[in-house]
Amino acid sequence: MKEKVKYAFWIFLPFVIGSIVGFLISGSMDYQDLVQPPFAPPSIVFPIAWTILYLLIGIAYFLFRKTSDDLKTRVIYYIQLFFNALWSIIFFVWKIRLFSIIWIMILLLLIILLIYQFYQYKKISAYLLIPYLLWVVFATYLNIGIYVLN
Repeated sequence: MKEKVKYAFWIFLPFVIGSIVGFLISGSMDYQDLVQPPFAPPSIVFPIAWTILYLLIGIAYFLFRKTSDDLKTRVIYYIQLFFNALWSIIFFVWKIRLFSIIWIMILLLLIILLIYQFYQYKKISAYLLIPYLLWVVFATYLNIGIYVLN
């Protein structure tokens, strides 16, 4: 039973963090009020995409942890979760849009590093993070576009 709780924690932690952040930023969302770059999706797309991505992130970590306990990889994983969570607060609550570009670029580097680390231990975990990487690349484009246009 203890093992099942640990596995559930690994899988659902990103979703729980994302839900808490979503709650914290809900009163500060100004996405629809901003001049948006081409290809900017409607706001309804974001919670759907992030729910799927958080599940993939959690499953990737779960699969990694079932086969490895590498400290370096675990540290990178939790740091990127922190950067992921704080980006939304920087962008939507604090509205420091230029700094949020720097922050999301660091997040991108952390995701790439995490994919590399996962690949060393559990290739499927690395592959499961590719949609996350692509989405954050797209989010970086949106972040830059919103900063420039607003």
